[in-house]
Amino acid sequence: MITVIIPALNESKTIEQIISFCNRHALVTEVIVVDDKSEDNTVEIALHSGAKVVHSAVRGKGISMRDGIQNAGNDILIFLDGDIDPYPEKTIELLADPIINNEADFVKASFARNAGRVTELVAKPLLNIYYPGLANFSQPLSGMIAGKKQFFNRINFINDYGVDIGILIDMYLMKARIKEVNIGYIENNSKPWESLGKMSKEVSRAIITKAQGVSKDDIPAEDISSIEAIQRELHNTLKENLSDYNKMIVFDLDNTIFKGKFIDTCAKAFGFVRELEDLRFNEKDPIILTKRIGLLLKGKTIDDLLHIAAGIEMVDDIQDVITALKDRKYRVGIISHSYALIANYVKQNIGADFVYANQLEFFEGKATGEVNLPSYFFASPDSICGHAFCKSNALQFACDKFNVPLKNCIAVGDDKDDRCIVTHAGKGVAFCSSDELLEKVSFTSIKEKTFYPLLKIA
Repeated sequence: MITVIIPALNESKTIEQIISFCNRHALVTEVIVVDDKSEDNTVEIALHSGAKVVHSAVRGKGISMRDGIQNAGNDILIFLDGDIDPYPEKTIELLADPIINNEADFVKASFARNAGRVTELVAKPLLNIYYPGLANFSQPLSGMIAGKKQFFNRINFINDYGVDIGILIDMYLMKARIKEVNIGYIENNSKPWESLGKMSKEVSRAIITKAQGVSKDDIPAEDISSIEAIQRELHNTLKENLSDYNKMIVFDLDNTIFKGKFIDTCAKAFGFVRELEDLRFNEKDPIILTKRIGLLLKGKTIDDLLHIAAGIEMVDDIQDVITALKDRKYRVGIISHSYALIANYVKQNIGADFVYANQLEFFEGKATGEVNLPSYFFASPDSICGHAFCKSNALQFACDKFNVPLKNCIAVGDDKDDRCIVTHAGKGVAFCSSDELLEKVSFTSIKEKTFYPLLKIA
């Protein structure tokens, strides 16, 4: 019923005791040790102790976790660290019971010991800035977790110290039911001082990467320089590792990926349909209109808005088509005039790579009504269209960031806001559109709610 996965690198001193501990639990029917190229006899001890051993192709915890998931035979998975002995006696029960009892989809362990330095000095402050809904977790970097395989299969595992915080954020964006449980006291050595800089950078990088497009307005001045330095390093790292990706496809969100518009669904749910219609009729400036629509969401919580997003149907085959496109080495993005919070939620659920969208600002978990319009939507001297505020500017920004020629881009949209991006992409696609001009400027059009025709032109 339960598979326990133990990523391990040179854990010969503890691996036998951990495997024995797992096998004592009646519901554990499989223990997988994912060997991360150990140089001691971890593998031999694990095999002798009755565990299934998987050899990770590339060293790194994130890849080891993914390899363990792919080899797991059960639907409930528990990850334990390979360097802890002893574990508190009820660790497995405490992690598994909320899932077995259908109270949670993902469970993260906390434990009694002094909080880690990176947790207190880096992770918690950044979570409070970018994801206040996660700021209450006492140990967000804990690697002892449990969850449903169907959720883990949708995670994009980071292969460094940021992997555990990345999983927590991804689960949050997928709107998984998350629970933190205290498993008791454990002995776990703190990282040496010399590794704290690397760990801090990688944890910060993970949080910032997951929060693409978040405004810096609420960041304390003393933190800005260090965060920007991390962002510059992240940008350089991305550029160095994208040589295999020279093709890109970008999707609009409303009435394209979504079968409907997010703000229209909010209007019906929260009772401001008339106000929204009046704004659209009276306000012709797109920037002012965006700002004024944001005010209609003032006071709504992150969970309120994610609940609305979760109720909007997406085109049925979006995940299958994106998987096929990524197999063909396409980088997949969402460029939308909706909100980054919602676009990132969709990104996580469909397996896209990046999001460019407007940032609805939050304070203490509630929308302030302010909307930050990111600079990548605004024209520069190199802009390919004459509009001051346009999705095509964001497309150019993405092409520059990911080293993709514009001619190698496919853009998919449905209405007049997508005319420029569809026109200037190498191949523009009008999707179930009633806009005659968009149909005329597109390379091709799709008339039904399916993305499979994209595979014929990709």
